[in-house]
Amino acid sequence: MTDSLELVSATKSFDGWLKRYRHRSEVLGCDMIFGIYLPPQARDRSVPLLWWLSGLTCTDENFMQKAGAHRVAAELGVAIVCPDTSPRGTDLPGEHDSYDFGSGAGFYVNATRAPWNRHYRMYDYVASELPALVHEHFPLSGRQAVSGHSMGGHGALICALSNPDAYTSVSAFAPIANPVSCPWGEKAFGGYLGDDRSAWTAWDASELIRAHGTSHALLVDQGDADNFYADGQLRPEALEAACEEAGVALTLRYQPGYDHSYFFIATFIEEHLRYHARHLQT
Repeated sequence: MTDSLELVSATKSFDGWLKRYRHRSEVLGCDMIFGIYLPPQARDRSVPLLWWLSGLTCTDENFMQKAGAHRVAAELGVAIVCPDTSPRGTDLPGEHDSYDFGSGAGFYVNATRAPWNRHYRMYDYVASELPALVHEHFPLSGRQAVSGHSMGGHGALICALSNPDAYTSVSAFAPIANPVSCPWGEKAFGGYLGDDRSAWTAWDASELIRAHGTSHALLVDQGDADNFYADGQLRPEALEAACEEAGVALTLRYQPGYDHSYFFIATFIEEHLRYHARHLQT
């Protein structure tokens, strides 16, 4: 991993700074851009960190521009890092043909099927390579939490379930909670991981909880007017059943009238930030 960072942009926000950096990822074999919000407290001391993993078609910019998180993060003294959602510039065959596979749709797994396994190792990128990079270059305390939306909610759950000691807390907005049993997940996992469905369960939050449980308490918000919930893509009921079976604490809130958009995220992001801050600061 190269440790060089190229500053792409810097914007002051609520007395902190939103900065975007480009770096070379050895894990992904391409250049990547990530965004980091540094609250004003980071000028004087190290601060805890919230990872935000975004959903299908997003980049590092969607959450930073649409979620309205900076005000509360500045108050709480919490940094936020937003990675991209897939490798960029690799131009593999078929990579840009659909919104739910390839570009913008890395699904936070380590691909094992050619040609995707040459670049699509987003789990290693967000769980190992990028954390090492940001903790080297920024005033971060080492305490970190993780959250995300949709595909990124799936990623947040997978990161926390597979690395329970790495994060103080985990939450998700409308996560793809049971990807082995929904069209998005079946398409992505088949393409990235191959036809052996038994290999898919390591990347499914509901299956991981059923098999191994977790010491983390989970916070999940789901809009009940979300069309992807209605279409069976998200399957929060599978996560709920797995948590009940394994004795895992789950707060699953069905929010009346809310859809899958960033209006939904912006409405409840303050509650999630305060939830994580309580864990990060204890």
